[in-house]
Amino acid sequence: MNTHFDMIKWDEHGLVAAVAQELASGRVLMMAWMNRESLQATLDSGFATYWSRSRARLWRKGEESGHRQRVKRVEMDCDGDAIVLQVEQEGGIACHTGHHSCFYRKWQDGEWIENEPVVRNPAEFYKPL
Repeated sequence: MNTHFDMIKWDEHGLVAAVAQELASGRVLMMAWMNRESLQATLDSGFATYWSRSRARLWRKGEESGHRQRVKRVEMDCDGDAIVLQVEQEGGIACHTGHHSCFYRKWQDGEWIENEPVVRNPAEFYKPL
């Protein structure tokens, strides 16, 4: 495994926070987790691969929806405990809810308000369980 990964401060589960940022706009699209294997898969393929804590397996972003993230740049913060992936978001949808970004709510007047419309109904690209 890549020894340069030793600079990363992995948590007790071997994970590091990974933020996907849209290259063109600078908008934060989502936050997920990466382990060494998912980071290596991302670097090898050029497409974002994360570690899904709920599924306990690698998760290739867009594997079901087709909304892949083409990685253009990878950065690590000063403390080594967070990664930023600057990406081109395929299909214009990063969130499983059908929104462009997972950050589609803002705090306003004491409550969370949706400040972005759904781009496409997620039922159109996710198979029912």
